[in-house]
Amino acid sequence: MKSFKTIIKNVLLSAAVTSMALATVSCDDLLDTKPQGTFTDKQIGDDEATDLMVSAYATLLCHYFGNNESFAGPINNWVFDVRSDDALKGGDGVTMEGYMHQLEVGNVQSDNDIANFKWRNNYYSIARCNTAIRSIENSSSISDANRGSFIAEMKTLRAYYYFDMLRIFQKFPYFDETVVDPSSCRADQYTRDQIAEFIKEDLRNAYAALPATQTQVGRFNRYVAAAILARVDLFTSSWEEAAEYAGYVIDSHKYELYPNFLDMSKPEYNNMYEAVMSIQFSSAQAPDQYNFNNCLNCTWSEGNLYGNGDDFYLASQNLVNAFRTDKNGLPFLDGSFNDENVDGADYEGNVDPRLDFTLGRIGMPWRGHMYNEHWCRNLELYGQYSGKKPYTAPESPYCKPGIVPWGASSLNWSLIRYADVMLMRAEALIELNRNLDEARDLINQIRRRAAASVDPAYSPVDCNPAIANYACAEYPAAGWNQDYARRAVRMERRIELAMEGHRWFDLVRWGNVVETMNNYYASEVKIHSYYQGANLTESEIYLPIPVNQVDNAGDIYK
Repeated sequence: MKSFKTIIKNVLLSAAVTSMALATVSCDDLLDTKPQGTFTDKQIGDDEATDLMVSAYATLLCHYFGNNESFAGPINNWVFDVRSDDALKGGDGVTMEGYMHQLEVGNVQSDNDIANFKWRNNYYSIARCNTAIRSIENSSSISDANRGSFIAEMKTLRAYYYFDMLRIFQKFPYFDETVVDPSSCRADQYTRDQIAEFIKEDLRNAYAALPATQTQVGRFNRYVAAAILARVDLFTSSWEEAAEYAGYVIDSHKYELYPNFLDMSKPEYNNMYEAVMSIQFSSAQAPDQYNFNNCLNCTWSEGNLYGNGDDFYLASQNLVNAFRTDKNGLPFLDGSFNDENVDGADYEGNVDPRLDFTLGRIGMPWRGHMYNEHWCRNLELYGQYSGKKPYTAPESPYCKPGIVPWGASSLNWSLIRYADVMLMRAEALIELNRNLDEARDLINQIRRRAAASVDPAYSPVDCNPAIANYACAEYPAAGWNQDYARRAVRMERRIELAMEGHRWFDLVRWGNVVETMNNYYASEVKIHSYYQGANLTESEIYLPIPVNQVDNAGDIYK
């Protein structure tokens, strides 16, 4: 059987091949010839169905419209992290990719490019899913054993994209494979609750129909559907079902935490340990198969180690301070974490070791190199904290800076990793005020791994216990009630999943995004003066329908 990556490579070429095939047909022949570049129902067997599905999967690479548009792809939604208290836009200045600056300071207009990019990317992807589902359903050549599973894969992928829309836009049209003319669908045809239920029902059915294991890496199994459903349930506060489906993933025993926190940034561990839902990348087929979504964000790096880097998506001082721990090695859950700044390697207090696995910090190692001010593109404006997670060591055989720039490598990106699923179940149990000891154990397993990751002999080197005071302890049973546990799991999500695109959406679903962001603006303006006047209101949480989409749709979006 062809490898999944090989199929993706072929599918990315399919549009050009189809165009050439159509160009060779004369006008006289056209009336008597079956369409070229398309499949008839009889032609679609298991192999052809796989090609159609991979065409839909390929949309996760988010590089099919243009370079800038790929930054609003689904891979880690970093442009929405920039809306949160975790991240700064970065780059050379506020006018560089200024539409992203709008997101950072809470000033999002209906003509913002990110809104339009996200709208187009997701609906382009949804259309591919619907095309594959229709073709598979109508085919008489696909084996009965595979039909249900194939459809479930595509409905899982479609659900992921629709959930992305649900988190970002207040109103949007929903249509499935049965809709003949999607352009006639209104944005107010269904309520948000109805769309959420459509998404959930697809995922419940997919969990029942999908196999536990796929023969090709990168294809969705039933636990991918379960994990996405748990995430949707958290967003809609459906705690009982969230706990149930996150529990299915955990009880499968297919996944486990990486032994070392750095392992998530090693291509050697692709599709292992925590990889519940991962996008497959390769540095061998540039630019179509490397992680273009993160390329803009690679550190400037002294000596140009990564072959260019634009140094976007930097951490805020607020996020860095969240890694502070007290004398007992526990986070400051009373809000006082931001009372003191962690300033590079000179900070003498305790910090969680995940800080130096997640971010560049002046005076500390970066993948075996010394990180200093020359790694920072605009230190005065945006500070020093470049993100590390998407980048392997520049010397890695999976990274080819002389051929493929911007730190691109064969490192897969996990859209959902096992630690996230553990925290989903822990949070659901806490909100249910049930099995709080189990929730504490799940959180403590993650903290135990973080503490054990401090090993100066582990290569490449990212932490230095001779300089930093690392302390990450487990939560004791004493005082572990619902209120304390809720604050603990929310902080754990922030520091464990930092710079992976979750923070904004967590704040939205927790209902405290307006208060959190306005407090953040007031604090962070002391460091970044461009936050002067920044403000967020309830009406600005969700993006408006892009104005050009409204114009193109006539009256149906008005």
